[in-house]
Amino acid sequence: MLKTIPELMQEVSPHVRCVEGAVGAAERAQNNGLLVDVRETSEHLAKPVAGAINMPRGVVEMKMLELEKDPARPIYLHCASAVRARLAAEQLQRIGYTNVTVLTCGVDTLQQCF
Repeated sequence: MLKTIPELMQEVSPHVRCVEGAVGAAERAQNNGLLVDVRETSEHLAKPVAGAINMPRGVVEMKMLELEKDPARPIYLHCASAVRARLAAEQLQRIGYTNVTVLTCGVDTLQQCF
């Protein structure tokens, strides 16, 4: 059976930690977490968030394994609407990262927080 995006989000969301941008920014200032933008490169370049590493969702599992070897390091994911970030978070948890958080606010808010 095919699933709609809302159905998929209902399935994924209970397993993914989500916070607003200001909360994530405050935590990251304390824990030296990675801020990862899972939008496409063109989106990232058009509206970057300070300090974010661009790692499009389609390659996040492979690139994260190259970038971060510590499975417990805090990772904060963002995109335009939190859908891609939630899907990416699920995949990172699936491969063993244990401290993954999705930032649920929009890019404009994130630009103000970081």
